Amino acid sequence: MNQSNIFMAFFRVGILGYGGGPASIPLIQKEAVDIYKWMDEEEFSDTLAIGNTLPGPIATKLAGYIGYRVGGILGMINAIVASVIPTVILMIILLTSLASFREYEWVQGMTKGVLPVVAVMLGVLTWGFIEKSKNDLGWLKAIFLIIISIVLIELAGIHPAIIIGLLIIIVLVNPFSRSLSKEAGEKE
Repeated sequence: MNQSNIFMAFFRVGILGYGGGPASIPLIQKEAVDIYKWMDEEEFSDTLAIGNTLPGPIATKLAGYIGYRVGGILGMINAIVASVIPTVILMIILLTSLASFREYEWVQGMTKGVLPVVAVMLGVLTWGFIEKSKNDLGWLKAIFLIIISIVLIELAGIHPAIIIGLLIIIVLVNPFSRSLSKEAGEKE
């Protein structure tokens, strides 16, 4: 694997990932799944789910895992550096220059104008996960899990990592869910 491809993929994510880790997820997906085909949608979804249960920024976790998977230890370091360096440089430049201009309308307009674009990117990613859930579980179970997740996360204030961790434990402990997983694997 060409290390320059790993670097460029995650450098683009680092440069264009305005809005932090969650806003970078669709960009990482585009690079890893669509452009370079390092993994398919299902593998990316699984990687993202597991990455969300671990502490730390999701963009660097994804970069580290995908870089390691594609290019070994050097690929991991390459991907992490490529995704972090643009942010560090831009933070230094932007914060020092924009701090003196933050009261100007054009600076406030710039940040407000980017928010809808990030919202659309996250919406597209969310819809992709909903469709994958529908294909894997069926609409009834997918909608049930979505509603339960919204209630637990938004209304009860439970951290998403706790819910994901509990679901993983349920699948590992519950023999019925394991037999369903085997049946689903046999159908493929």
